[in-house]
Amino acid sequence: MNDTSKTIRLLDCTLRDGGYVNDWKFGNDNLCSIFSRLVDSGVDVVEVGFLDERRPFDLDRSIMPDTSSVDKIYGKVKKRPPITVGMIDYGTCSLPHLQPCSESMLDGIRVIFKKYRMHEAMKFCAQVKALGYKVFSQLVSITSYTDSELLEVIGLANQVKPYALSIVDTYGLLDPDKLRHIATILDENLSEEIIMGYHGHNNLQLAFANTMTFVDEISPKRNIVVDASLYGMGKSAGNLPVELIVPYLNQKYGKAYRLGPILEAIDESVMDFYRETPWGYKMYFYLCAHNGVHPNYVKQLQGKPDLSIRGLNETLEQIGPEDSKLLYDREAGERAFEEYRSERYDDDANIEKFSAQLAQKKPILLIGPGPNITLQRDKVDGFIKRENPLIISINYIPEGIPVDYVFVTKSSRYLAMTEELLEEREHPLKIIATSNVESKQQPFSYVFTREPLLEKGQNIADNSMLMLLRLLKQCGVQEIYLAGFDGYSDQDDNYFNPRMEYSFIRDQAGQMNHHIRDVLEKEYADMKLSFLTFSRYTFTQDKFSGAI
Repeated sequence: MNDTSKTIRLLDCTLRDGGYVNDWKFGNDNLCSIFSRLVDSGVDVVEVGFLDERRPFDLDRSIMPDTSSVDKIYGKVKKRPPITVGMIDYGTCSLPHLQPCSESMLDGIRVIFKKYRMHEAMKFCAQVKALGYKVFSQLVSITSYTDSELLEVIGLANQVKPYALSIVDTYGLLDPDKLRHIATILDENLSEEIIMGYHGHNNLQLAFANTMTFVDEISPKRNIVVDASLYGMGKSAGNLPVELIVPYLNQKYGKAYRLGPILEAIDESVMDFYRETPWGYKMYFYLCAHNGVHPNYVKQLQGKPDLSIRGLNETLEQIGPEDSKLLYDREAGERAFEEYRSERYDDDANIEKFSAQLAQKKPILLIGPGPNITLQRDKVDGFIKRENPLIISINYIPEGIPVDYVFVTKSSRYLAMTEELLEEREHPLKIIATSNVESKQQPFSYVFTREPLLEKGQNIADNSMLMLLRLLKQCGVQEIYLAGFDGYSDQDDNYFNPRMEYSFIRDQAGQMNHHIRDVLEKEYADMKLSFLTFSRYTFTQDKFSGAI
């Protein structure tokens, strides 16, 4: 057991931070059950929800317009934790909505605020303290503070003397070294009677490591409070799971928290929410934290069909100025995206260059992965021998066919043929890629922005054959031959290689064939499209044997 004179308090924030997952609608039975089990577990502080005067009272929700609502929801639960708190996002619940503490079920109120509101928010904290509440001043988005700004807010806290001043890693950006630096500034300058707190998020999977650092390394004389939630339930990537920190504190610091009630609360009241709307570590939240940006930037840019995951990361790196990173500015996101795209792609120049290449050799033959590229191979081989066409395959390298270009629209398809691309050939393959695919070897011959090649308003917007036809039309091509574009079947026989099969095709085969047939008829009526092998995209046998 670690010998320490400091008092460690464990705060559970499930009923408040967890509400970001379900709009705080836990249901009254779950609210009371979670509260009761947390009390049984022995945690020191239970946070019961938000106080927000903009929201009407709802017995099933842990977001309440005033302090009197707390008793209406939780009053029937007779047992109480040592400290019961609610939270106010400064500016959303004014003093008239707060009873004196002596008349309220709440013992304390946590007030969250960003640094640009520190002066007015700390005055509000003083007013809440005057009502008798234990006030927790919560420094939201702690990584946005400079050292001098930290000293400024510490000076305000030393005047107000809240019950606690907490480091809030809103976007999960901290690692142990960064946390250690911030915590040291607070520890060395904050009045000794003020408790120091830490509230982490798990964007970088570091909430547990950071909390251990905070607990272990804060000076022995400083009392501390750390936040956790059931199964990590909380905003974005979630919080430190309380079931992880409890055994650690029990074993290392002689605490006596009970794990049984915590596990029961997770199983009976939390897992249903997790199955419906999972939280936790995800690529989305990792990219936010890695680049130190507001999550809304990732949400905004994920909708750009031109961006690969690497491109998304590189775009996030360019967001600025610094003040815009954590204070979301849609225009800053658009500027970063346009800057990234202008540096990477010049479609007009590429189309001009590619058009010149296509004009040197006619006709053009497109090769798809349908089974009939094998079953009717004699027709394909005969055509190639007679016409010596320029050959472009789509998302794969056909065996024994002298392909000039491979058109790649999917990273998974590209990765599947990387070894084949390394093989020596008499005529090296050239790659035409859309902007969502990143090269793993030498640069692609051509990269075209993906978005203009997609079909608008379709469930399957990225049919690779239609994307290539649209590109070739922009290049002025008038005549195209196609082989291996069988169309979609409701059986598992859409590709000569079963590993290329998509599970959703069976249910949508007829609809997709009909749609593509309409597109070929309407958008390419001025072009001659001839199918060398069987295709469900043609109407009649006569059409199949000649041009559409």
